[in-house]
Amino acid sequence: MFSLEGKVALVTGGATGIGQAIAIEMARAGADVAVTENRHSAAETVQGIEALAKKSKAYPLDLETLNPEKASEFLNRLEQDLGSLDILVNNAGMIYREDAKDHDFAAWQQILNVNIGATWLLSQVAGKRMLERSGGKIVNIASLLSFQGGIRVPAYTSSKHAVAGLTKALANEWAAKGIQVNAIAPGYIATNNTEALRNDPDRSRQILERIPAGRWGDPKDIAGAAVFLSSSASNYITGHILAVDGGWLAR
Repeated sequence: MFSLEGKVALVTGGATGIGQAIAIEMARAGADVAVTENRHSAAETVQGIEALAKKSKAYPLDLETLNPEKASEFLNRLEQDLGSLDILVNNAGMIYREDAKDHDFAAWQQILNVNIGATWLLSQVAGKRMLERSGGKIVNIASLLSFQGGIRVPAYTSSKHAVAGLTKALANEWAAKGIQVNAIAPGYIATNNTEALRNDPDRSRQILERIPAGRWGDPKDIAGAAVFLSSSASNYITGHILAVDGGWLAR
């Protein structure tokens, strides 16, 4: 039930961190996996996938300037290279920290373009193809700030609330047509996005004191949930936001 053998997956932002872990674990589960790259090369991810005897390719893609035409052209290239897309993981994201009263508007627009705009465009284009084939899986990466407000991250919080809403909206439309749309809300994971928090002794201590598991999460903790939500084991789960947070929200 957890096998992805014969499937083709796309993981955006697959060069590092959570995206890289998801891409490699999907290959371990049997999928051929494409990844997008922008600021960092995904060569290491591709090598890790190919070491598992699965096909992989990295595609440069600027999610900030993505539009419907670029999204469609991109998926055309991907499917020509690897085959019909079965699984889309909208993982790529950005965060920007600044007091709300001083928050830069250009940064606000950039965060929303990448975190929700690109997620919507890729989901729409991939969803059309999945509808034609009567099946597919879309997994969005949400956040604990899909439920909470956070501090000094108003654009990021707004974008991740939107990701949760989009997940539910698409699930409602596509569930009866064989497409499951879910999201994962990672807790505090040791990645580039949380480096500033982990380097702040007081903030890091406060965070760890609240996490029942008593540790920062590892990207692989998210990868297992992504494989599950991409497999037939989750065929009756849709519109769900799965928190993988070491118990943070239960505290």
